[in-house]
Amino acid sequence: MTATLPADLYGKHQHDPGIRFIDAVARSRLWWSGVVNRRNVRGRVDNQRFEVVVADRITVARDQDVVALYLTAPDGSRLPRWRPGAHLDLELPSGRLRQYSLCGDPEEVRSYRIAVRRIPNGGGGSREVHDELPIGTRLFVRGPRNAFPFALPGYGSPAERLHFVAGGIGITPILPMARLAHRMGVPTTLVYTGRSRDSLPFLREVWELSDVIVRTDDDHGLPTPADLLPGVGPGTAIYACGPTPMTAAIAAAVRAIPAVELHYERFSPPPVTDGCPFDVELRSTGEIVHVDANRTLLDALLDVRPDQPYSCRQGFCRTCVVRVVDGEVDHREHTLSEDEHASGAMLTCVSRCAGTRLVLDL
Repeated sequence: MTATLPADLYGKHQHDPGIRFIDAVARSRLWWSGVVNRRNVRGRVDNQRFEVVVADRITVARDQDVVALYLTAPDGSRLPRWRPGAHLDLELPSGRLRQYSLCGDPEEVRSYRIAVRRIPNGGGGSREVHDELPIGTRLFVRGPRNAFPFALPGYGSPAERLHFVAGGIGITPILPMARLAHRMGVPTTLVYTGRSRDSLPFLREVWELSDVIVRTDDDHGLPTPADLLPGVGPGTAIYACGPTPMTAAIAAAVRAIPAVELHYERFSPPPVTDGCPFDVELRSTGEIVHVDANRTLLDALLDVRPDQPYSCRQGFCRTCVVRVVDGEVDHREHTLSEDEHASGAMLTCVSRCAGTRLVLDL
């Protein structure tokens, strides 16, 4: 594979038609897990809600843009168990709901660790975590949930070896997986990439693992798929987490390699594929909202209802659920149950109209 990644590996990619094409083809060819395919997760999402306290805060990247929070039960009791790949839903003081991967040790049963990169132009969740959650803050969390399940070779996976790819803050779900594989003596390689070494969180912990390649843009330029997948061949299970262009480039490369598993999670909304335009009527007002073929229903609703709740934008957290009172829905998620679909529930961030018109009760 000689193609390089898009010019902006970490940013403006949502409307790139090449990425939409790659995603569409790859979805039909590969065994997806995580955000793209949750068939194995339906029915096992944990909705428990409980209170935690911020017990400690540590800066974990030299550029100061990533902070790790250590969360404990207020009374110091045991927390619900989790497995590599899991995340928490944080209910922030502002009312925002945000998802963050658990990146500590699953054997540590009295503390959770999450890490959050400050996003200056983001939706405000990361700034709130950095600026408004001092030690001692109490907040509610939901979970742990696991949309990115990890299977060791010989323990649920037919693969013979593992290869991990982490892009920047994408190291958070990968680190517990790689640490477990290292402890179990599974043949493992890891490529950790980002803009610069100063921007990479948990770099010291990553170096404690075996067969690690750290590759940064300022030293080596943008990585090619070959740089991200050195030595990957038949019998390999790949776990990747990072920006959509990175995971899409990996998907395109893996299409040419037989007998390879690909599991990934991305930190950006998936591009709309095979979309058709449709209209939505808001029953309470009679207002008509048009949804273009390359836009999500959520984006169109936010134009007219900026207070419409949402969070993950990837069809998992259920925050953006609405009720459809008329029209046929093209459900593009694996989170809601068949009974919920039958009752009219729809996730506006990924699902669409199967015809030309929907009527919503907001």
